[in-house]
Amino acid sequence: MSIQFKTIVELRAMLDSKQISAAELMQESLGLAKKHEELNCFVTMNEEQALKKASAIDLNEKTTSNLSGIPLAQKDLFCTEGLRTTCSSKILSNFIPPYTATAVKNLEDAGSVTIGKTNMDEFAMGSSNETSFFGSVHNPWKKEYVPGGSSGGSAAAVAAGIVPAATGTDTGGSIRQPAAHCGITGLKPTYGRVSRWGMIAFASSLDQAGPLARTSEDCAILLNAMSGFDSKDTTSLNTEVPDFLENINNPINGIRIGIIKEFNLADLDSQVQERFEESKKTYEKLGARFVEVSLPNISASVPTYYSIAPAECSSNLSRFDGVRFGYRAENTDDLNDLYIKSRSEGFGDEVKRRILIGTYALSAGYYDAYYKKAQQVRRLIKEDFEHAFESVDLLMTPTSPNTAFKFGSKGTQNPVELYLEDLFTISSNLAGIPAISIPHGLVNSLPAGLQLIGNFLREDQLLNAAHIFQKNSDFHLLKPDLEGSQ
Repeated sequence: MSIQFKTIVELRAMLDSKQISAAELMQESLGLAKKHEELNCFVTMNEEQALKKASAIDLNEKTTSNLSGIPLAQKDLFCTEGLRTTCSSKILSNFIPPYTATAVKNLEDAGSVTIGKTNMDEFAMGSSNETSFFGSVHNPWKKEYVPGGSSGGSAAAVAAGIVPAATGTDTGGSIRQPAAHCGITGLKPTYGRVSRWGMIAFASSLDQAGPLARTSEDCAILLNAMSGFDSKDTTSLNTEVPDFLENINNPINGIRIGIIKEFNLADLDSQVQERFEESKKTYEKLGARFVEVSLPNISASVPTYYSIAPAECSSNLSRFDGVRFGYRAENTDDLNDLYIKSRSEGFGDEVKRRILIGTYALSAGYYDAYYKKAQQVRRLIKEDFEHAFESVDLLMTPTSPNTAFKFGSKGTQNPVELYLEDLFTISSNLAGIPAISIPHGLVNSLPAGLQLIGNFLREDQLLNAAHIFQKNSDFHLLKPDLEGSQ
């Protein structure tokens, strides 16, 4: 029996009933990765260690975790001890960390097995996975289309059925948008719910790790393992972690879902609108009540984000100087020349663009006008959400204004065109609140995503609402035709 496209829940049942061993499961997952190499999902494989750990799990009769023996893929910005971590950048193309990120360690301590590191936009900067030093990831649904970014490799690996789930990170939509474009489920938790320690930073006040999987139930399983306080991360929340599976099957009759007045959905593609209206009807049949809410400052989310994120990126990436680790330019005249050549040769164009924007925003005379002002507007956006959640339980939007697009069709002349792909997702990062994308149908034979936004630390409510939707629909069961997706 093939393990391709199986969920964690299904694989757990197969392992427990001895239909398959952990070693056999791992061999098949690694085989699928090789079979679908043309998707370019992976930067580095972990074959030898994965098979070794899977065999050790088979020798241990006691299984105490849903994740024991389950193959997972890790986004290539999570440090993994002894396993190359590149951020899909030339500047880190040979970097082997001496430690493992807390989020990955928590998953591995729960028994999961890392099969490899997934391709991504360089340093997580992009919405299409076209900025990777290792080449673009291809969307399993149509291979000449982007998978979304920056967690495109993770999303494509899950969508192609190579692994049942993967880790991603979300700074402005980088879990949810590729999940939408690849027809899977992706959750961005509350900021601080999952430790950022060992996660190579893009924008420290926005980055958050989270799961990508076929279903919201699988996302709950992963979040149970990933979450928790970490003293090594000063932004980690020291709060009790609930069991996200405990109430996932609760009925949602009476739940109040807000529709954001300021998002003019009439401007979207008519089929995207149609899918959204159909999903509203599904929720209404399940007992949900829709309420229009106003978030007066949400229209400022994109410019606010693109002031804060590049500024923090400029600061975080200053450590990559060609001296201590990473790529070092040759034939340099002096220390200053080493810095210039190493960074010029090591970083790609999009990363350089954001460093330049961020350095400008932080420079003398402009800090107050840009970065400080953006942080003030960010506070207003956060307050808008707080007021909205006084009258509703969740908010609902499309995940992305469009479905996946062809390689090279956006952002080549005007980068802002690509930045606007995150129109519906960015505000959740600015406010630090959780949000999930679930598949809700196809538009022109490509998946479309539905986004649910929750209140602070209410991932349980998000996962419950998403799971009940998936129990009453079959969009999450749709699979790409990998042989005919040219």
